[in-house]
Amino acid sequence: MRRRHRSSTSRRRVLGGAVLAVLTVLLVAALLVARRPGPEHSAATPQASNTGASTTSDRLTQQIEQLQQRLKVRADDYAGWATLGIDYIQQAKNTVNPAYLPKAAGVLTRSLQLDSADNFVAMVGMSNLRAAEHRFAEALSWAQRASKIDPYNSAVYGALADAYTQLGRYDEATQAVQRMVDLKPSTPSLARAEYVFELRGQVDQARASMQRALDDATTPADQAFAHYYLGELALAHGDAEQALTEHEAGLRVDPGYPDLLEGKAKAEAALGRQQDAVRDYAAVVARVPQPQYVIEAGEYLQSLGREKEAQQDYDLFAAENDLFTSNGVQLDVDPTLFYADHGKPALALQYGQAGIRIRPFLEMQDAYAWALHANHRDTEALNWANKAMSTGMRSALFAYHRGMIEKSLGQSAAARHDLSEALDLNPAFNPLQAPIARQALAELGGPE
Repeated sequence: MRRRHRSSTSRRRVLGGAVLAVLTVLLVAALLVARRPGPEHSAATPQASNTGASTTSDRLTQQIEQLQQRLKVRADDYAGWATLGIDYIQQAKNTVNPAYLPKAAGVLTRSLQLDSADNFVAMVGMSNLRAAEHRFAEALSWAQRASKIDPYNSAVYGALADAYTQLGRYDEATQAVQRMVDLKPSTPSLARAEYVFELRGQVDQARASMQRALDDATTPADQAFAHYYLGELALAHGDAEQALTEHEAGLRVDPGYPDLLEGKAKAEAALGRQQDAVRDYAAVVARVPQPQYVIEAGEYLQSLGREKEAQQDYDLFAAENDLFTSNGVQLDVDPTLFYADHGKPALALQYGQAGIRIRPFLEMQDAYAWALHANHRDTEALNWANKAMSTGMRSALFAYHRGMIEKSLGQSAAARHDLSEALDLNPAFNPLQAPIARQALAELGGPE
């Protein structure tokens, strides 16, 4: 839910894309080997060495293999094809390998060819697929079709809520989430309710909703999920100790949950526990190299002066970006912010312009504002930064971006206010940008 075009001109073009994907996978693998921690931080935490994550992936792999075998015998099983498609989408997420997404598209299309009238499971699957590809208007269309067939299925409203959110249609997203909670108050619906509150800046209500999700969780995975977002809420509002407590609690119930290890690394970095943070970032990047996590790890290493290791992470991100693009996925926020922060403003603007067209969501609006600022287009940038903060969401990164834009425009009082808010919310919001915020604030006369 949170925190990212293929031409049909010729068969040769498609084959070229497939070859590129294979080559990029090999490059990613090579970079991961190069990125493995050296002697200074080679010992993984007990959580990192646990096989829980691979067990979950193995279980899904086994289910995929069973479905494939069954469908060889029962080729007319439209529900089986739909389930296989949804499993491929999940496997793409688990393995950070978007090559599963074209497979998902193929089997979901086959399912719909067998039954296009009442096949709401395949329609929800297509909605999830298009969302994974960042084609949110299409994701919404598929979710709307599914809702007409089965208006009492909570998963349908989850798909609707996700698409509405990413399209910036927050009131409609809220309505969909409320309907989802009414139908089935469980971890998926309560997590979306938490985000509705967070978007409005209602932090206490967001925390209460996620705490309810934790209290109602019946599986280790659901408990881990709730602990992760409770930790994220704590860190986003400056409580790194509580964030670390939540992430460690989640790892105790589900040691293989990679997001928790990433959250633990962030909390450790915020607390100044450098050796622990470097080790845990290395472990999570080696295990699940999500683009966001790869950038986070690299920027933390760069903040420590470990430029060569940081560059390895940045090279890995670039390879992943190519891999996603070759499989029909257009990353938006991550490359926009990354290239704006790392000396490639024209490329940042290119990604920002593409992203804002398909994803008018506040995270993309903030990223686009920052790309415009990097290209010295600060009047336009301020307009988009204001849009990003219009819902009331409290974000240190958003406040920092707007503050720096205001400073460039000579709006000193506004800049001082926003930079103060950024550092009040989370003094460690980014290892590279937080020091810049402090320096800029000092130039403006210090905190309010």
